[in-house]
Amino acid sequence: PLIHGSALLVGVLPDNTPAVLIFTPIFLPIVTELGMDPVHFGIMMIFNLCIGLCTPPVGSALFVGCSVSGVKLQALIRPMLPFFFVLLLSLMAVTYIPSLSLFLPGLFGMH
Repeated sequence: PLIHGSALLVGVLPDNTPAVLIFTPIFLPIVTELGMDPVHFGIMMIFNLCIGLCTPPVGSALFVGCSVSGVKLQALIRPMLPFFFVLLLSLMAVTYIPSLSLFLPGLFGMH
């Protein structure tokens, strides 16, 4: 839960690359000590940050989509709420059911 909240909050910042570079060395030793798989943690962290990328107030992807389509941000938020809900449910599923995110790496022998 701590990682969810912090990664989602950090994800609303303009760029995800600094967030990954700053927070991975902080959180990775903690989650591995708690017994979490590093691959699962990486997938969960990137998923969190990408959700933050398309949510207000900064939401870089939202602004790019609005400028390309010519739709105002205020008109776009309400229709996107169901998608945000589905994204959050998917994030919870990936977080609390590790086999969802570890299935494909395991299939290729990477895990």
